[in-house]
Amino acid sequence: MIKVKVKETHCTVTDLLPNAQYELWVTATNTTGISPASEKALYMTVPSPPVIKQRECTSCPEAALIRWESGNTNPVDSYNVELSEMGTDGTESGVTESIVAVPTCQCLIQLQTGRRYLISVRAVNIGGPSDRSDVIIVSTTGTFFHLLEETAHPCLSISEDGFTMFYGDEELCVAVLGDLIPVRGRHYWEVEVDDGTEFRIGVAYVDTERSSYLGANNTSWCMRHILTPTRHKYEFLHNGWSPDLRITVNPVRIGVALDYERGTLSFFNVDLEQHLHTFHCHFQSYVHPCFGLDNPGALTVHNSIEAPEYTFT
Repeated sequence: MIKVKVKETHCTVTDLLPNAQYELWVTATNTTGISPASEKALYMTVPSPPVIKQRECTSCPEAALIRWESGNTNPVDSYNVELSEMGTDGTESGVTESIVAVPTCQCLIQLQTGRRYLISVRAVNIGGPSDRSDVIIVSTTGTFFHLLEETAHPCLSISEDGFTMFYGDEELCVAVLGDLIPVRGRHYWEVEVDDGTEFRIGVAYVDTERSSYLGANNTSWCMRHILTPTRHKYEFLHNGWSPDLRITVNPVRIGVALDYERGTLSFFNVDLEQHLHTFHCHFQSYVHPCFGLDNPGALTVHNSIEAPEYTFT
């Protein structure tokens, strides 16, 4: 219990815990003694600001998915997400839009293509809104995601920035998922890998059997690179089957274009602007980008880049 002695008819009580309920009452004191307590008043302090989980935020040209931690031990009533557009000089536009009464610790926000936004979150209870969280910058130039470290094979290492996977153990097939935003539209990213690395890159449904190879079932699609004694072999696998294709120039930077509306997944040699193959499929649900290495090496994902004109023609 906190006691504050004052001579005025008002006082400030400090050092209260955030997002906590307090009972307040007043007694008067004179030379005769202490009066009975006043009627008790209930007061709720405002919450602590949430903490945005930047590694778990994703975006595309039409939207962004923002995820955060509450920042409070006790539950809060809801959250407000605030966003403002950045000017070309990097300053805030001054016009802030709020999305209020968000019930959970994530929010899918519809945005305009080719812009940059400053986004923050406030927690709200009956005492009012918290201070705003740290601000993050979200770009809608292209698709943006991180590799999901919790989905990585134990033999894989993920770089601190979340975009490169390393594998230096014995020859196994090891893989990791990317955290693609759940928005039906067009998504584009690029993968950089040297021509001495055997790899699989593609997409898969979230319920794809983790013990199976990428492209070996009807819930995943992939481009596979295999080193043989005589040549570099490339396969485009779905349900264990690949068309008979030959690629004469080994791509070291591969563009991946996913179009939900048209039902296509296409691969390109970025350096040559060359189309390699397109899967035609009607995606029944959202897919995750998938990346696998079949021998020791490294693979880097490049995203938040604008899709070249030739990718969705």
